[in-house]
Amino acid sequence: MYDEWKALADRVAGHAQNFLDGLTRLANGEGGDAFLPLLLVEVSQLSLAGAQLAAAEDVILPGNFEPPIGPDPDIDPLRTALAARLGPVDDYVEVFDPYKDTKVTPYRLSDDLAAVAADLTHGLRHYRAGRPMEALWWLQYSYFNSWGNHAGAALRALQALVAHSRLDVEEEKTPV
Repeated sequence: MYDEWKALADRVAGHAQNFLDGLTRLANGEGGDAFLPLLLVEVSQLSLAGAQLAAAEDVILPGNFEPPIGPDPDIDPLRTALAARLGPVDDYVEVFDPYKDTKVTPYRLSDDLAAVAADLTHGLRHYRAGRPMEALWWLQYSYFNSWGNHAGAALRALQALVAHSRLDVEEEKTPV
């Protein structure tokens, strides 16, 4: 069974690292006019990893204990860079949990994406320390508890932004 868990940890860690690399590049100015569609791609690809974690059995650590890994790195520069790039489309509203809490809640894409990045970074620190089970446990737990919701909300907001940019155009007038 360990080999199956290790293979899942390897796949999810790869998705997580790809997301963090892509998000950092986009926050630092890459992507040009395709910034929003590229963000949509990054979040969509990461959502696959989340679905794989959701489909897996619950990961239970021996002793139900997460070894300490020290303080997490500061994600605020990433959040700030994303907020600057997103500008007026950073703020949006979302229903947090359509089954339990149906009130509309204000969100920021930059906060959502930074929260996802923070959770993934924490899990990847376990993975890089040679503890794939701890990494898998953390990534699965935080998917259900945190980053899955943030990624899902960001995915819906980004899809809406990209759709509006394509569909909300003025009709061209043909000369008569």
